Amino acid sequence: MPPGAASLLRSVRPYTLHLSLLAYTPVLLVVDGATAGVEPQIALGLLTFAVLWIATRRVTPDLRWAVWLCVPIATFFEVLGSLIWGGYTYELHNIPLYVPPGHALVYAFGVTAAGLPVMRRHGPVVRRLVMVVATAWVVAGLTVLPWLTGRLDLQGAAVWPLLAWCVLRTGKGDMFAAIWVAVATLEIAGTWAGDWAWASSAPWTHLASGNPPSAIAAGYAVIDGSVALLAPMALAVAHRARSTLLADRRIVVTTPSVRTPTAPSRAHALAREGSTVSPAGAL
Repeated sequence: MPPGAASLLRSVRPYTLHLSLLAYTPVLLVVDGATAGVEPQIALGLLTFAVLWIATRRVTPDLRWAVWLCVPIATFFEVLGSLIWGGYTYELHNIPLYVPPGHALVYAFGVTAAGLPVMRRHGPVVRRLVMVVATAWVVAGLTVLPWLTGRLDLQGAAVWPLLAWCVLRTGKGDMFAAIWVAVATLEIAGTWAGDWAWASSAPWTHLASGNPPSAIAAGYAVIDGSVALLAPMALAVAHRARSTLLADRRIVVTTPSVRTPTAPSRAHALAREGSTVSPAGAL
C-alpha cells in the first residue's frame, strides 16, 4: 500500500463509527421511503437493532447501558410527539421499528464524539462552526425557505436558544454539536424520502413549522436529560440484581448423609471370633 494511502487510512480510522452511522441512516430512510407496508419497516428495525448492538460493543459498559436505555426513553417521546402531540406523522401513522434504536444510534454518535481527534484538538471551533450553520438554517427558515418551500419555520427559531445553550454553555457541547450533525442528516433524508412529515403548524403552540424544523436537534436535550437521570438508577438496579443472583448461586445447600448402623453378619462375627484367640485357648 502506498505510504500516502496508509497514512490516510490511519487518520480516518478513529472516525469509522461516525462515518458509518452517517452513511447508514440516509440509506435506511431512503429504503423505507422506497418500499411499502410494515414488513420492510420490521426488517429495517431488526437490522438497526443489530447495528446498535455492534456500535455499542465499542463503548464502555456504563455508556452501553445509557445508550440502550435511550431506546425505551425515545419510544416514550416518540409516542408523545407523534401519536399524542401530533407534531409529526410517519407515513403509516405508526412508529417504525427502526426509530427507537435509531434514536439510540444518534445518542451513541453524540456521546462518543468527544473522543474524536478533531474534537480533542479543535472542539471549540467545531462547536462554533455547528452553531454558525444551525443559525444560518434558522435564518433561512424565516427568510428564504418560505419562498422555496411555502413553509415558515417559527418552530425551529423558537428552539434555537435551547440548542445554542446546549452546544455553547453546557459541559456536553461536543455531544450536542455532533447530535446536531446526525439529526440534521436524518431529518433531511427522512422528510425528503417521505418517511415522515412535520405538521405545518405545531399543535398546541400553533407555531408555523418547517419540514423539518431547523433547530429540532435541541429536542435531544430532553432525551439526554432523561437518560442522565435514569441511567444511574437503572445501572444500580442491574448491579444489585446481578449481585443477588451471584450470591444465590454461591449458596449451596447440602444435607449431610447419615449412615444407619447395621448389625454385623454372622460370617463377619465368626471371623472376628476366630481372629481373637486367647492364650489359654492356645495352650
